[in-house]
Amino acid sequence: MAKSAWTEPAATALRAAGIRLEDYDCSDTPGFTAGRKHGEKLLSERGKVLARLQELLYANGRSGDQRKLLLVLQGMDTAGKGGIVRHVIGAVDPQGVRPAAFGVPTEEERAHHYLWRIRRQLPAAGQIGVFDRSYYEDVLVVRVHDLVPRREWELRYDEINQFEQELTDGGATLVKVAMFVSLDEQKRRLTQRLERPDKYWKFDPSDIGERALWPQYREAYQVMLDRTDTEHAPWHVVPADNKWFSRLAVTELLISALESMELTWPPAHFDIEAEKARLAAS
Repeated sequence: MAKSAWTEPAATALRAAGIRLEDYDCSDTPGFTAGRKHGEKLLSERGKVLARLQELLYANGRSGDQRKLLLVLQGMDTAGKGGIVRHVIGAVDPQGVRPAAFGVPTEEERAHHYLWRIRRQLPAAGQIGVFDRSYYEDVLVVRVHDLVPRREWELRYDEINQFEQELTDGGATLVKVAMFVSLDEQKRRLTQRLERPDKYWKFDPSDIGERALWPQYREAYQVMLDRTDTEHAPWHVVPADNKWFSRLAVTELLISALESMELTWPPAHFDIEAEKARLAAS
């Protein structure tokens, strides 16, 4: 079994409070002292722990427990959100997972309040919901590209805080992860997409134009972190230049959130001995 190598819990090491993005090191591994080889071995082991905890959550949901978990992933293109879904969430039983990706709103979605499409994708009791992008697009992309008046998106920070309070009051535990990749690493990953036929489908020409807007995005992300990092729904910031670390970090955050629920196996809702006798006689 790989030694942990965490100097403090990931949930503590990665908390957003006090982080300033203007001098943030996207290649750092906060709280983790070992390298890639050790981290990948630990990720494999911790994935099994995550899978067991997810099964506990799902079993309790099937037995009437209303608790659920929502993982919110935000980050610039190539930050590795898809990799988290494949390599971290992919380690658990898919029947207990509800994934949702939020791109440009459809015509139907634009006809409703921005949270309308979000509410339709929330996890049910016992599920882990995974948002690849989320309602935070409406204070990030919307703000940077001036898609609605400032007076409108300014109100959304408080509205989002209230929405998340509603979710937690309803039994949801939120794990909010902001993933940051450096411009140099993003350029390398975009270049790879242009050089490999199996990556063409992931390339969007607009990604190059978005790079020029990074100062505006950095400001928008900073305000997002400052105004929506709350006790009931805290933000965690994950440096994403090292994919192995970001995957390990999110795994640890999910494990921590599930362990905080103190889940146990639900008791039988039937007479065990009677059912044993019936089975033996069948």
